[in-house]
Amino acid sequence: MTSRIATIAIDALDPRRIADFWIAVLGWTVLEESDGIVTIGPADAAWPAIDVVPVPERKSVKNRLHLDLRADGSTAAEEVDRLIGLGARRADVGQAPDSTWVVLADPEGNEFCILSRTVQEVMKTEKPRTS
Repeated sequence: MTSRIATIAIDALDPRRIADFWIAVLGWTVLEESDGIVTIGPADAAWPAIDVVPVPERKSVKNRLHLDLRADGSTAAEEVDRLIGLGARRADVGQAPDSTWVVLADPEGNEFCILSRTVQEVMKTEKPRTS
């Protein structure tokens, strides 16, 4: 037996603001909202979901876990520009100047990366996974 990721939790001072950011980034929707926790995910409720959880303190150090995203239907550069337009900002976590990814942070400073290869580029070159 194995485990499966069901939910990724993101701490936030303003959970609704951060949930709205990630909804716009991923094209997801609110699945549930209760006790200040906003759960977002794909409209079909496929796993994993993201719980945006209220916390009283601001983020103060680099994330120990982060999301790596690929542009889907646009270039990585276009996606970076789109996300900055949604409220993301570039972040420096010590990455090399010639890194093949771009580090961004959401409006509360949670880092995530945009990988250089798009979903379409990966689908063309990678072999399908088998169980």
